[in-house]
Amino acid sequence: MASSLTSAPASRASASTLRATWRVFRRNPAGIVGLSMLVLVVGMAVFAPVLAPSNPYAPTRPTLETIFQPPSLAHPLGTDDGGGDVLSQFVYGARVSLIVGFTAATISVVLGGLIGLIAGYYEGWLGNLVTRLTDIFLVIPDLPLYIVLVALLGPSLWNIILAIGLFGWTRTARLVRAQVVSLKERQFVTRARAVGASSFYIVRRHILPMVLPLMLANAVLDITIAILAESALAFLGLGDPTLKSWGSMLNFAFGSGAISIGAWWTIVPPGLGIVWVVLGWTLVGYVLEDLTNPRLKVHHLLKE
Repeated sequence: MASSLTSAPASRASASTLRATWRVFRRNPAGIVGLSMLVLVVGMAVFAPVLAPSNPYAPTRPTLETIFQPPSLAHPLGTDDGGGDVLSQFVYGARVSLIVGFTAATISVVLGGLIGLIAGYYEGWLGNLVTRLTDIFLVIPDLPLYIVLVALLGPSLWNIILAIGLFGWTRTARLVRAQVVSLKERQFVTRARAVGASSFYIVRRHILPMVLPLMLANAVLDITIAILAESALAFLGLGDPTLKSWGSMLNFAFGSGAISIGAWWTIVPPGLGIVWVVLGWTLVGYVLEDLTNPRLKVHHLLKE
């Protein structure tokens, strides 16, 4: 009986949060456009076996008549240097981008949030050590670091995810730390300390719920960065050779001389796919930032 009474307010609060989020999206046309773009890509990735004209992983026997065919009814986006259907590769490539984006962003947000909480709440040698460690990783260029790690570990999907996730947490850590430093001086934290609450309890019950929306909004940025990083690594030849991704499609197109012979259909679709996903996440990120940071609505530059 007690559990049902406690679960009812929680479910009502979750439903109220979802309704408030949807109201913000409805008032923002850019958010609706971005959400629609992402739904389209997710649907394409989920139903790839149905939408793709052929299996891009099936072996092919290229001939002079099948390689670099321009778009036609049989191949709406043409064929590549191996005689493979570009549309099928494009559809299946959406899966790799979304998997890398979601998984690497989750690792980055969890790791960055934990480090940011420690650096912001705990003073003394522990907080200073974590802050200095964050500063060191913050000044190291991301892409060269990813290239070195993937080259050492080997070009595979999970190595790319680990490289991006384990070393892409610095932005989240700095953002969370700044928020925690402000929150720990609030009166409700002082009262919790006065009644004997432990630091772990204060962080878990009072501070984490207030920085969690900010972490989720920042996760959108991490997803876009992860997708761009995977595409760059695959374009440089460090992608998983067993998977079809938009970055690897560009790598094979440039390596086979598609530009010199004018085979634009092997370059434009994966390039547009990357731009489409990144733009969709960026538009959604603006709405989430507006939702989690109400002060943006009353910024002095926006006042008349």
